[in-house]
Amino acid sequence: MKIQNYVQGSWVDGDGVEYTAVNAINGDVIGEVSSAGLDYEGILDYARKVGSPALRKMTFQERGRMLKSLALHLIGRKDKFYEISAKTGATKIDSWIDIEGGIGNLFANASLRRQFPDLPYYVDGVAAPLSKGGTFIGHHIMVPRKGVAIHINAFNFPIWGMLEKIAVNLMAGVPAVVKPSEITSFLTEAMVREIISSGILPEGALQLVSGFGRGIIDHANHNDVITFTGSAATGKKLKGLPHISERSIAFNLEADSLNACVLGEDAVPGTPEFDIFIKEALKEITIKCGQKCTAIRRIIVPEKLVDEVQNALYAKLSKTVIGDPNLEGVRMGSLVSRHQMERVKQNVELLLEEQELVFGDVNNVEITGGSKEKGAFFSPILMRNDHPFEKTRVHDIEAFGPVSTVLPYKTMEEAIELVEMGKGSLVTSIVTADDKIAREFVTEAAHINGRILVLNERCAKESTGHGSPMPLLTHGGPGRAGGGEEMGGKRGILHYLHRTAIQGHPETITRITEQFQVGADQPEANPHVFRQHFEELRVGDTVFTHKHTVTTTDIVNFANVSGDNFYAHMDETSLEGTLFERRVAHGYFLLSKAAGLFVDPKKGPVLLNYGIDECRFVKPVYPGTTIGVRFTVKEKIDQEKRSEEDVAKGIVKFLVDMYDDEGETVGMATILTMVKKLDQSQ
Repeated sequence: MKIQNYVQGSWVDGDGVEYTAVNAINGDVIGEVSSAGLDYEGILDYARKVGSPALRKMTFQERGRMLKSLALHLIGRKDKFYEISAKTGATKIDSWIDIEGGIGNLFANASLRRQFPDLPYYVDGVAAPLSKGGTFIGHHIMVPRKGVAIHINAFNFPIWGMLEKIAVNLMAGVPAVVKPSEITSFLTEAMVREIISSGILPEGALQLVSGFGRGIIDHANHNDVITFTGSAATGKKLKGLPHISERSIAFNLEADSLNACVLGEDAVPGTPEFDIFIKEALKEITIKCGQKCTAIRRIIVPEKLVDEVQNALYAKLSKTVIGDPNLEGVRMGSLVSRHQMERVKQNVELLLEEQELVFGDVNNVEITGGSKEKGAFFSPILMRNDHPFEKTRVHDIEAFGPVSTVLPYKTMEEAIELVEMGKGSLVTSIVTADDKIAREFVTEAAHINGRILVLNERCAKESTGHGSPMPLLTHGGPGRAGGGEEMGGKRGILHYLHRTAIQGHPETITRITEQFQVGADQPEANPHVFRQHFEELRVGDTVFTHKHTVTTTDIVNFANVSGDNFYAHMDETSLEGTLFERRVAHGYFLLSKAAGLFVDPKKGPVLLNYGIDECRFVKPVYPGTTIGVRFTVKEKIDQEKRSEEDVAKGIVKFLVDMYDDEGETVGMATILTMVKKLDQSQ
């Protein structure tokens, strides 16, 4: 069987055989892999010329809906991937993290469309006034790069590693070429086949290189983004290639790291936190057979609790059933290959020259099912290092398997120093019920970590755990961890966009951004904006309302209704030394009165008002002041129908500009409304 590549719109074989993929449980051959002979210049060019234009034409809303459709399609076919995943040595839980965790990234990124405009590009921040008269302003837009995302992934998460990355670049409007590890590329290939056959992505949006991929980044240019997940040594070698810096190519490196978990001094045996700590450390040793870039390699505990932690972990590890993940009761599978098994063994032997082995055997492991001779089974290894400041290999050498070391500390300062000796981590956890300890640790250790998990009884039941990067949070870390960032919710999407400053008249900037800018034209809406359907509204259209003169009676009545009897509104004798000359109208009265002025009360296309953004009261309003409102269409965001019966609608943001009889703004807010479409078939 050939494990194929999907490039330039076709499934193709590479020349010869670069690697033979085998079942990690029994050694059976799965298929031959090769990408030799592929035209990498043509592959990248295909992504730029075919995939990129199609994605860039789509709005963020359309891209988000595309990701959601893909996620729903894949989750409905998830079972077919579990059987294949078991051949990588993964248990059902391991596979769940990879398969459904990966699909979860699609759902999470699809939901981010609500934070973006209904445009193919993003309007960043707020306008900058650049002139006294207000006729010249500046702003920023962020547009999709006219390039390709080249993802070089590790062997441990064949599906999650791909989906967590492409979810972000597709949402940004950038196509991808994915190069998984050849060792587990058979599982990635199965997922890509399902994605391509679904027809949900535009052609050229996703290509797959299953083999070694030698030369895949040689033709990258300044518009492209390269991401690498794997060993720090390989990643830094690739990042250091001359053409990467010469062409100013964005390169995100996420490397394995010597992550730690710290037990707080308060979490003694008998406390819930001690049990939580042991459970978390055990999980990170055994899940995915320890083959996670986020796995706990250093178990840092108070000196007085070393024996208790060691004994508790020994008892748990002794009960862990290892073997064929298809069999009932098996809790830990195998490493992905015998080659990887030998690499782990070599690094454990180096660590054992300085440390004491307290559980496991580097040469033997008892298994249930599978093959000792042909499979890649490896015993969990727990070591102890009583002198971690002198015997420092534990801070330098990573055995990428079910391997961890218990280290003692005397003070929290020492614990933080031990964490720092790892020279940069993706994640560190601290288990403590004492929030003072948590604060000290987080603030002092944050600089050397990409993520910190604070775990205790209050959050343990719902915690996603030490080893689980989340799509809405940054994944990456400084130093040894590569210095890069992935995911991060909206931040991750912005990584694939290019920011450009734009300058001009507010009306011009309004038409470019499709967001109303103060100083732009405000043609009077006819009919009233509340009488117009979503498609009929135009950004900038404005209702100039009737006016109202504020009275003392207004202030008193609003205080009675709202219960807001703040002295500035109700007691003129208390105003000395304040900002106010006289009793002042409530800001929320002004906003309420503004609504009374701008609302057209008759039934029409406006379905509801569901929120207020950016509300500010900037000038006091005293009795006798006359106020009016300029009510302007600020931005429109399309929405999809949830079902055939659903009402076709969109979100319209209106700028509420409240001004006084001097023409000066006294308050400003943005209200969000849901507006019916004229065309109900959309």
